[in-house]
Parts: sequence; structure tokens; C-alpha cells
Amino acid sequence: MSTLPSFTGDASPFGGGDPYADYRSADFSFTQYVDLADRRLGAGVIAANDEFFAERENLLTPEPAEFDPEHFGHKGKIMDGWETRRRRGVSAAQPHPTDEDHDWALIRLGAPGVVRGIVVDTAHFRGNYPQAVSVEATSVPGSPSPQELLAPDVKWTTLVPRTAVGGHAANGFAVDVEQRFTHLRLNQHPDGGVARLRVYGEVAPDPRWLTALGTFDLAALENGGQVEDASDRFYSPATNTIQPGRSRKMDDGWETRRRRDKGNDWIRYQLAGQSEIRAVEIDTAYLKGNSAGWAALSVRDGESGQWSEVLPRTRLQPDTNHRFVLDAPAVGTHVRIDIFPDGGISRLRLFGSLTAEGAARLTARHQELGG
Repeated sequence: MSTLPSFTGDASPFGGGDPYADYRSADFSFTQYVDLADRRLGAGVIAANDEFFAERENLLTPEPAEFDPEHFGHKGKIMDGWETRRRRGVSAAQPHPTDEDHDWALIRLGAPGVVRGIVVDTAHFRGNYPQAVSVEATSVPGSPSPQELLAPDVKWTTLVPRTAVGGHAANGFAVDVEQRFTHLRLNQHPDGGVARLRVYGEVAPDPRWLTALGTFDLAALENGGQVEDASDRFYSPATNTIQPGRSRKMDDGWETRRRRDKGNDWIRYQLAGQSEIRAVEIDTAYLKGNSAGWAALSVRDGESGQWSEVLPRTRLQPDTNHRFVLDAPAVGTHVRIDIFPDGGISRLRLFGSLTAEGAARLTARHQELGG
């Protein structure tokens, strides 16, 4: 584990104007991965020992934390994050909390996976952030209750040891633990507030579940699909195209800048495993004056395989879900969608099933990760 970079100490008191003007942040390499704690994948904050000033659920709000300097309630300043009351010692002679005193929140990941990096964001917590944080993880099948997760026989693995953090800052931690986890425990020492928690990593689906489904969306984030690269991410991330559900607004899809050359834009995906693709959906929901004009789909088997076109360049309509049944199953591990000349799509769905080889590899990987 390493901290990249390290922010410590208070931020200056809010002096008016843009509250993010003095926000401390950095570009973390692990943010290329999916946020396993994204509520769109089904993540949730299922318990906390204290949420006196601000509710634990705020930790996973997709949008950046907001700040209203005049927003007060009966308990005090209302913050957009998770904030606990101030801890106290046991007596006048011992007024301070002990070194072991801390607050905690239990987080269910939206998709079990391998964690590559964590951001503990203390945006707008300038003098009321924790002195330090730590993060632990566990893997428990099914839908365990908070009581079951806190049972003494549950094994927790440290992802981020107790580390000092800074106020009004994105505190980033790279993680190097090659295991599959389902739940996290965020600890703040001894108390305070955290605005947002982001847990970046690789989805590691249960192969037994995918086998039972038979036919499923091979590119979906929740099933282990991922975006490898894209030609353009100017307006919105390419990962949006494989999020659960239909897009509900324009920026919930993928939109590129306007091209002024004769090229085209594209996204390259890695599927859940080697698969047989039998049907395709290309959705342009909410992209009305800026949807892609045409799209083509190609498949490749393996990192060094040759691209083979399985859906020729086809006209797309704005704000429309397009469905295509392939003439023959397309076998591969990677897919590329090319759009012409630019614009965007909201979702790509690739329906099919794992090949015997793909299922075997996924099962072996699942066992390596402790599944």
C-alpha cells in the first residue's frame, strides 16, 4: 500500500467564493478502474456506529460533495458526507479518547472484485475530518447482515493501514492485495467526517452465477466486462456504456467532442471471458442531436488476435435502442465499437454465453482470488 500523494493537516477555513478553489487533489492512476462502490452497481453503506451529524449513505453519492455555508439544522452544520459526533474520554481526568477509539461504516460493494485503489475524500471537512483512516475488506457470500459481518469469526484483511489524512482533500491509496472482496469497513480515527468513498478495482464475478444464467450481457460491468480504451472521453466516460440499466440523461452515456477531421471514434472492451456473442443492443437514449450517425462492431479472440467485423457499418437513430441478431455466433474475448463520424451512444449490450474455455479460465481465476 502506498499513499499517492499525501495530504495532511487542516485546510484553510472557508472564506467565500468557490468552495473547491483550495481543494487538494491529484490524478490517481487507479481511477482507470471501475468504482466497485458505485450505487448504480448495487453498492450501499449498510451500517455505521455513529452518524450524528451526517448520514452514512452520503459516502456513495455519485456526484461531488456540495457545500452550503448557511445550511444548519437542529444538530448543527449540515454536511454532505458521513460525520460522527466528537469523541470524549471517560472522565475529567481523562478527557481525550484513547488511541483505539474510532468510528466505522460497513460498505457492501456493488460488484465483488479486486481492489486497486481507494479515495477517502474529505471535501469541505476542513477542521472536522478524521485524524487518520484505515480500510479493511472481507469476502462473505450471499447477503450478510451487519451483525453477521461483525461476528468474531469473520476474517478482515487490511487494505489501508491507519494513515493520517488531510482535510478538504482527495486522499488516495493504492492497494496491492490480490483477493476478491465483497465488503469494506471504513474506519476513522478517532472521529470526524468523510465526504465520499471511492473504491476502484476490477470486477470478479462468480462463475457459478454466470453459468446458471446461461445467456447474459458479456460486456456489462457487473458481469466482469470492462473498457480497455477509447478514442475520446471529452464529455463523459466510455465506462458509462456498460453500466446497469438504461441511460436516464445525456451525460449518463458516452459522448465525444465534435470531429473536424475524417476519422472516427471508438471504444475497445474486454469481455467477461471468451464468449459466443449472439445478439447486440446499441442504445442512443437521450442522445438526440449528438448521437453517432453509424456504428460497426468487431470481435477479436485473445490479445493478439485479428479483428473481425461482425456488424457492418449500420445507421443509428437518435434516442433509440437498436437490436441486432447476428447471423452466426461471434467468438472472442474483446469487442470494438466504431462510431462514425463522432457523437455517442448510451449503452452497448452484448448477449451470449461463455465458451467452455472461457468458463474454465474464469473459474480458475475465481479460485486464485480466494472465491
